[in-house]
Parts: sequence; C-alpha cells; structure tokens
Amino acid sequence: MVKDIREGPPDEYWDRLRTMMGPDGLMTYWYMGRAVNQDDDPDTMRIRPDMRTASGGIMAAPLAIAAPETGGWRDRDVVPAPVAYSLHIIDDAAGVSEVRVTRSTVRQGRRTGFSRSRIVDAADPARVIAVTTGIGVTLGDAPPQFRPIDPPPDLPGSESLPALHAVFGATRGADGWRLPPLGARHASTSASLHLGPIHVVFEAAAMELAGDANHGADIQVEDWDVHFVAPGRAGPFLVEGEASRGRGGRTIVRLTLIDEGVDDCVVAAGVAAFRVAPPA
Repeated sequence: MVKDIREGPPDEYWDRLRTMMGPDGLMTYWYMGRAVNQDDDPDTMRIRPDMRTASGGIMAAPLAIAAPETGGWRDRDVVPAPVAYSLHIIDDAAGVSEVRVTRSTVRQGRRTGFSRSRIVDAADPARVIAVTTGIGVTLGDAPPQFRPIDPPPDLPGSESLPALHAVFGATRGADGWRLPPLGARHASTSASLHLGPIHVVFEAAAMELAGDANHGADIQVEDWDVHFVAPGRAGPFLVEGEASRGRGGRTIVRLTLIDEGVDDCVVAAGVAAFRVAPPA
C-alpha cells in the first residue's frame, strides 16, 4: 500500500522514511547503488553494463537518477518534489567505471528552488560527462533529528544484469511502453510516481523511437528534458511519443506519460535529442 510520509506521528517520520527507502520500498536508488539521504557531496555512482546502450554509450536515466535535481531540497530537511529537469551529455563515458556528481543550489525561495550538477569521471575529474539543471519544490518540512539511511550493497557489474526497463517493470504493449499500477517500489515519499521510473520508461520509449527513425543505427542520447506536470497517483502509466529526424541525423523524440487510472491525466512531458553513434 502506498502511503504519504507526511501521514503519521512526527516522531515516527524517520522510521517511515527508512521503510519507504528500504529493500521493500522505492527501488530507484538502492538498485542504482546510490547512498541516498547521506547528503554526500560530491556523490558517486558506479557505471554498470546495464546503464549503457547496446553500443556501449551512456544512458540518460542512470545519470538523471544520480543527479535528480529537486531545486536543492533534501529529504533530511523537506519533502521534495521535482518540477523540471534538463540533462546535457557531452561524453558517452566510454571506459568510465564510476561518475562523481557535484551538486549546487542556484537559488531557493520559500517553496521553489533551482539547482544544477556537474557529472564527471570519478577517476579523472577533468573529464566532464554531463551537466544538469532543475527546478524543484518543497511539499512541507521534515521534522528535526534526521537519521541517515544505510547505503545499499553494490550489485555485481555483470553483463547478465537485466535491462533497466525490465527491472522497473516497464513493458512494451501494442499501444506503447507502460509502467504498472503504482506500488511501493515506484512511489515517492509523497505517494506519487517517483522520478526514477519516469526517466527509465521514457528512455525505453525514446530509444526505440529514435532507433526506428534511424533505421536501426546505434544512437547516443545528448539532451534529456522532462517536466513533471502532475503527481502520478494510480496507473498504469502509458507513454505516448513521436520522433522527428533532421537532415544531419540528429533526432528529436517528444514524450508524454499519462495516468490511465486517473482519467488519462498527463503526469510528465519530455523531449530527448539523439545523434547517431560513430562505429565502434
């Protein structure tokens, strides 16, 4: 059952957060091997084979999860929610085994914050992989006496790991890509669809559309923009998309995520830009 962390006794708030973020709760961060809510800065994330494309390029969703951008708001202080997100990839991260994320808050108002991050090769910080910007809001204050959550164990970096979309429950039907009804594994602390599954299912749909537009050629995502329009409350969640290919081979994919369980409400809208990857 999906619950809002704000519902319940204040003195049990941090216990509720630990349960929500534990192995039976939200899977986004523990599956990616990130130490959530530790406020480590810079933060790191290991790059596994399942975070790469078939041609070895870097995927957008793992980087978007490593640097989620909620306006600088942290779980230790508030209940954060994303509004808008942009990721710009300038390096396909070939040969990179771990990235380092350095976050900064541009400005925070009473409820809205603006933030950005720089993602580099952890072994060579001069090698910039991507930069991000984002807008987030606070849905309310967290109580004092924050208690950190234990970091998750690392998954083996094996070629046998399943595709991210399969782990997140995204499936391809006759009418498009779809996430299952909302459950604890996909729910944010505000009892709505978390940003992680949104990025993952959007990328599965975008890569298929961009690949088809380029007749099956290997592609690399360059720009990734998502607007979180409304909370996803029920599901299933269906992706609608369309691709447009320019003369130079650059392809733009437009994406919309709708909540089929709540009158086809639009939950998120995105745009992804791809280029044809050079031969290996």
